[in-house]
Amino acid sequence: MLSADLLFDLREFAHASLFAADRPVWSALQDLKNYMDGYVYARHLFSRLADGVTAQEHLVLHAGSLIEANQCHIDYGDTLKGGLVITRAGEVLQGASLIMAGSVLLGDRITIGQGVLVEGGATIKSPAVIGDLTEVRQGAYLRGYCLIGKRCVVGHTTEVKHSVFLDDAKAGHFAYLGDSIIGNNANLGAGTKCANLRFIPGNVQVSYQGELYNTGRRKFGAIIGDKAQTGCNSVTSPGTIIAKGCFLMPNTTAPSGFHSERRIG
Repeated sequence: MLSADLLFDLREFAHASLFAADRPVWSALQDLKNYMDGYVYARHLFSRLADGVTAQEHLVLHAGSLIEANQCHIDYGDTLKGGLVITRAGEVLQGASLIMAGSVLLGDRITIGQGVLVEGGATIKSPAVIGDLTEVRQGAYLRGYCLIGKRCVVGHTTEVKHSVFLDDAKAGHFAYLGDSIIGNNANLGAGTKCANLRFIPGNVQVSYQGELYNTGRRKFGAIIGDKAQTGCNSVTSPGTIIAKGCFLMPNTTAPSGFHSERRIG
Protein backbone atom coordinates (compact mmCIF):
# COMPACT_ATOMS: atom_id res chain seq x y z
CA MET A 1 0.00 0.00 0.00
CA LEU A 2 1.24 3.47 -0.89
CA SER A 3 0.81 5.21 2.46
CA ALA A 4 1.56 8.83 3.34
CA ASP A 5 4.70 7.98 5.34
CA LEU A 6 6.42 6.84 2.13
CA LEU A 7 6.05 10.34 0.69
CA PHE A 8 5.89 12.77 3.61
CA ASP A 9 7.43 13.48 6.99
CA LEU A 10 4.32 14.38 8.98
CA ARG A 11 5.90 14.79 12.41
CA GLU A 12 5.65 18.60 12.45
CA PHE A 13 2.64 19.09 10.18
CA ALA A 14 -0.23 20.61 12.16
CA HIS A 15 -2.80 18.62 10.18
CA ALA A 16 -1.09 15.23 10.23
CA SER A 17 -4.31 13.58 11.44
CA LEU A 18 -5.72 14.04 7.94
CA PHE A 19 -3.41 11.23 6.79
CA ALA A 20 -4.43 7.77 8.00
CA ALA A 21 -1.54 5.33 8.42
CA ASP A 22 -3.63 2.33 7.35
CA ARG A 23 -5.05 3.84 4.14
CA PRO A 24 -3.59 4.91 0.77
CA VAL A 25 -2.19 8.43 0.67
CA TRP A 26 -4.94 9.65 -1.67
CA SER A 27 -7.56 8.93 1.01
CA ALA A 28 -6.55 12.31 2.48
CA LEU A 29 -8.16 13.96 -0.53
CA GLN A 30 -11.32 11.98 0.12
CA ASP A 31 -11.32 13.11 3.77
CA LEU A 32 -10.33 16.74 3.21
CA LYS A 33 -13.88 18.10 2.96
CA ASN A 34 -15.01 16.56 6.24
CA TYR A 35 -11.78 17.62 7.95
CA MET A 36 -12.18 21.24 6.94
CA ASP A 37 -15.93 21.33 7.53
CA GLY A 38 -15.19 20.26 11.11
CA TYR A 39 -12.45 22.82 11.64
CA VAL A 40 -13.10 25.66 14.11
CA TYR A 41 -12.92 29.07 12.41
CA ALA A 42 -13.10 32.52 13.98
CA ARG A 43 -16.11 33.40 11.84
CA HIS A 44 -16.61 36.86 13.32
CA LEU A 45 -13.12 37.96 12.41
CA PHE A 46 -13.60 38.40 8.68
CA SER A 47 -17.29 39.32 8.69
CA ARG A 48 -16.50 42.74 7.21
CA LEU A 49 -14.85 41.06 4.21
CA ALA A 50 -16.75 37.78 3.94
CA ASP A 51 -19.26 38.97 1.34
CA GLY A 52 -16.60 39.21 -1.34
CA VAL A 53 -16.17 42.98 -1.28
CA THR A 54 -12.64 43.97 -2.23
CA ALA A 55 -10.64 45.23 0.73
CA GLN A 56 -10.38 49.00 0.36
CA GLU A 57 -7.40 49.38 2.68
CA HIS A 58 -4.61 47.35 4.20
CA LEU A 59 -5.77 45.45 7.29
CA VAL A 60 -3.57 44.04 10.03
CA LEU A 61 -4.62 40.85 11.78
CA HIS A 62 -3.25 40.74 15.32
CA ALA A 63 -4.32 39.05 18.55
CA GLY A 64 -7.70 38.08 17.15
CA SER A 65 -8.59 41.55 15.86
CA LEU A 66 -8.41 43.47 12.60
CA ILE A 67 -6.62 46.82 12.73
CA GLU A 68 -6.51 49.46 10.03
CA ALA A 69 -2.97 49.49 8.73
CA ASN A 70 -2.81 53.28 8.51
CA GLN A 71 -2.12 53.13 12.24
CA CYS A 72 0.95 50.98 11.63
CA HIS A 73 4.39 50.91 10.05
CA ILE A 74 5.04 47.87 7.86
CA ASP A 75 8.45 46.41 7.03
CA TYR A 76 8.10 44.07 4.04
CA GLY A 77 10.93 41.63 4.72
CA ASP A 78 11.04 37.95 3.74
CA THR A 79 7.67 36.64 4.88
CA LEU A 80 8.82 33.02 5.04
CA LYS A 81 11.60 33.94 7.46
CA GLY A 82 9.44 36.10 9.70
CA GLY A 83 10.47 39.29 7.93
CA LEU A 84 6.99 40.84 7.80
CA VAL A 85 7.30 43.21 10.76
CA ILE A 86 4.41 45.47 11.74
CA THR A 87 4.75 48.14 14.42
CA ARG A 88 2.20 50.47 16.00
CA ALA A 89 3.20 53.40 18.19
CA GLY A 90 6.72 52.02 18.28
CA GLU A 91 5.64 48.57 19.48
CA VAL A 92 6.20 45.48 17.35
CA LEU A 93 2.96 43.56 16.91
CA GLN A 94 4.27 40.03 17.39
CA GLY A 95 2.74 37.53 14.96
CA ALA A 96 0.77 40.17 13.06
CA SER A 97 -0.41 39.32 9.54
CA LEU A 98 -1.29 41.67 6.70
CA ILE A 99 -4.25 41.56 4.32
CA MET A 100 -3.48 44.08 1.61
CA ALA A 101 -5.97 46.36 -0.12
CA GLY A 102 -7.38 44.77 -3.24
CA SER A 103 -7.65 41.27 -1.79
CA VAL A 104 -11.00 39.46 -1.61
CA LEU A 105 -12.31 37.01 1.00
CA LEU A 106 -15.36 34.92 0.15
CA GLY A 107 -17.14 33.40 3.14
CA ASP A 108 -16.19 33.43 6.81
CA ARG A 109 -14.63 29.96 7.23
CA ILE A 110 -11.10 31.26 6.83
CA THR A 111 -8.17 30.97 9.23
CA ILE A 112 -5.01 33.01 8.68
CA GLY A 113 -2.00 32.23 10.86
CA GLN A 114 0.68 34.50 12.25
CA GLY A 115 3.08 36.48 10.08
CA VAL A 116 1.09 35.83 6.89
CA LEU A 117 1.08 38.20 3.91
CA VAL A 118 -1.98 38.26 1.63
CA GLU A 119 -1.14 40.53 -1.29
CA GLY A 120 -3.58 42.72 -3.18
CA GLY A 121 -5.49 40.95 -5.93
CA ALA A 122 -5.52 37.61 -4.10
CA THR A 123 -8.88 35.87 -3.65
CA ILE A 124 -9.48 33.41 -0.82
CA LYS A 125 -12.71 31.41 -0.88
CA SER A 126 -13.76 29.56 2.23
CA PRO A 127 -13.06 27.16 3.66
CA ALA A 128 -9.34 27.88 3.80
CA VAL A 129 -6.65 27.46 6.42
CA ILE A 130 -3.36 29.32 5.90
CA GLY A 131 -0.43 28.51 8.17
CA ASP A 132 2.09 30.83 9.80
CA LEU A 133 4.62 32.80 7.72
CA THR A 134 2.92 31.93 4.43
CA GLU A 135 2.74 34.25 1.45
CA VAL A 136 -0.36 34.44 -0.78
CA ARG A 137 0.80 36.54 -3.68
CA GLN A 138 -0.93 38.96 -6.04
CA GLY A 139 -3.62 37.35 -8.17
CA ALA A 140 -3.59 34.00 -6.35
CA TYR A 141 -6.95 32.22 -6.22
CA LEU A 142 -7.72 29.77 -3.42
CA ARG A 143 -10.99 28.20 -4.58
CA GLY A 144 -12.07 26.54 -1.36
CA TYR A 145 -11.01 23.53 0.71
CA CYS A 146 -7.41 24.72 0.66
CA LEU A 147 -5.25 23.57 3.56
CA ILE A 148 -1.98 25.46 3.45
CA GLY A 149 0.87 24.76 5.88
CA LYS A 150 3.56 26.98 7.35
CA ARG A 151 6.07 28.98 5.28
CA CYS A 152 4.34 28.17 2.02
CA VAL A 153 4.03 30.23 -1.16
CA VAL A 154 0.83 30.42 -3.20
CA GLY A 155 2.20 32.42 -6.06
CA HIS A 156 1.18 35.07 -8.54
CA THR A 157 -1.94 33.95 -10.49
CA THR A 158 -1.66 30.47 -8.99
CA GLU A 159 -5.00 28.67 -8.61
CA VAL A 160 -5.48 26.09 -5.87
CA LYS A 161 -8.63 24.03 -5.35
CA HIS A 162 -9.33 21.26 -2.81
CA SER A 163 -5.64 20.73 -2.10
CA VAL A 164 -3.07 20.43 0.69
CA PHE A 165 0.30 22.16 0.97
CA LEU A 166 2.56 20.67 3.62
CA ASP A 167 5.04 22.98 5.35
CA ASP A 168 7.46 24.93 3.11
CA ALA A 169 5.69 23.86 -0.11
CA LYS A 170 5.92 26.43 -2.88
CA ALA A 171 4.00 27.08 -6.09
CA GLY A 172 5.42 30.49 -6.82
CA HIS A 173 4.37 31.37 -10.34
CA PHE A 174 1.09 30.84 -12.28
CA ALA A 175 0.52 27.19 -11.37
CA TYR A 176 -2.69 25.16 -11.17
CA LEU A 177 -3.31 22.60 -8.45
CA GLY A 178 -6.61 20.79 -8.27
CA ASP A 179 -7.27 17.92 -5.84
CA SER A 180 -3.57 17.62 -5.08
CA ILE A 181 -1.11 17.27 -2.19
CA ILE A 182 2.29 18.97 -2.21
CA GLY A 183 4.93 17.75 0.23
CA ASN A 184 7.30 19.49 2.62
CA ASN A 185 9.85 21.67 0.81
CA ALA A 186 8.49 20.64 -2.58
CA ASN A 187 8.77 23.30 -5.26
CA LEU A 188 6.68 23.70 -8.40
CA GLY A 189 8.37 25.53 -11.26
CA ALA A 190 6.64 28.37 -13.09
CA GLY A 191 3.61 27.28 -15.07
CA THR A 192 3.28 23.81 -13.52
CA LYS A 193 -0.19 22.35 -14.06
CA CYS A 194 -1.54 19.48 -11.96
CA ALA A 195 -4.45 18.28 -14.10
CA ASN A 196 -7.21 16.65 -12.08
CA LEU A 197 -9.84 15.40 -14.55
CA ARG A 198 -9.46 12.70 -17.19
CA PHE A 199 -11.09 12.81 -20.61
CA ILE A 200 -12.23 9.23 -20.04
CA PRO A 201 -15.25 8.81 -17.71
CA GLY A 202 -14.78 7.00 -14.41
CA ASN A 203 -12.48 7.17 -11.41
CA VAL A 204 -8.78 7.88 -11.66
CA GLN A 205 -6.66 4.74 -11.34
CA VAL A 206 -3.07 4.59 -10.10
CA SER A 207 -0.45 1.97 -10.90
CA TYR A 208 1.87 1.04 -8.02
CA GLN A 209 4.24 -1.93 -7.81
CA GLY A 210 2.52 -3.74 -10.65
CA GLU A 211 -1.01 -3.32 -9.32
CA LEU A 212 -3.73 -0.96 -10.53
CA TYR A 213 -5.64 0.82 -7.79
CA ASN A 214 -9.04 2.45 -8.16
CA THR A 215 -8.69 5.66 -6.12
CA GLY A 216 -12.44 6.17 -5.88
CA ARG A 217 -11.98 9.73 -7.10
CA ARG A 218 -13.31 11.21 -10.30
CA LYS A 219 -11.05 14.22 -9.72
CA PHE A 220 -7.49 13.54 -8.59
CA GLY A 221 -4.55 15.75 -9.48
CA ALA A 222 -1.03 15.01 -8.23
CA ILE A 223 0.64 13.92 -5.02
CA ILE A 224 4.18 15.25 -4.88
CA GLY A 225 6.54 13.98 -2.19
CA ASP A 226 8.83 15.91 0.14
CA LYS A 227 11.60 17.90 -1.58
CA ALA A 228 10.42 16.92 -5.06
CA GLN A 229 10.53 19.54 -7.81
CA THR A 230 8.79 20.22 -11.09
CA GLY A 231 10.36 22.18 -13.92
CA CYS A 232 8.83 25.16 -15.68
CA ASN A 233 5.76 24.41 -17.82
CA SER A 234 5.56 20.81 -16.66
CA VAL A 235 2.24 18.96 -16.45
CA THR A 236 1.14 16.08 -14.26
CA SER A 237 -1.64 13.87 -15.58
CA PRO A 238 -4.53 12.98 -13.25
CA GLY A 239 -3.34 10.48 -10.68
CA THR A 240 0.38 11.28 -10.85
CA ILE A 241 2.37 10.47 -7.70
CA ILE A 242 6.00 11.62 -7.46
CA ALA A 243 8.30 10.17 -4.82
CA LYS A 244 10.46 12.15 -2.40
CA GLY A 245 13.28 14.14 -3.94
CA CYS A 246 12.44 13.41 -7.56
CA PHE A 247 12.57 15.90 -10.43
CA LEU A 248 9.97 16.34 -13.16
CA MET A 249 11.89 17.98 -15.99
CA PRO A 250 10.75 21.24 -17.67
CA ASN A 251 8.21 21.04 -20.51
CA THR A 252 7.44 17.44 -19.58
CA THR A 253 4.10 15.70 -19.04
CA ALA A 254 4.19 13.00 -16.38
CA PRO A 255 1.79 10.11 -16.98
CA SER A 256 -0.45 8.93 -14.18
CA GLY A 257 0.96 6.42 -11.73
CA PHE A 258 3.79 6.29 -9.21
CA HIS A 259 7.18 7.72 -10.23
CA SER A 260 10.25 6.89 -8.15
CA GLU A 261 12.93 7.59 -10.75
CA ARG A 262 15.21 10.48 -9.78
CA ARG A 263 14.63 12.27 -13.09
CA ILE A 264 11.23 12.11 -14.79
CA GLY A 265 11.16 13.00 -18.48
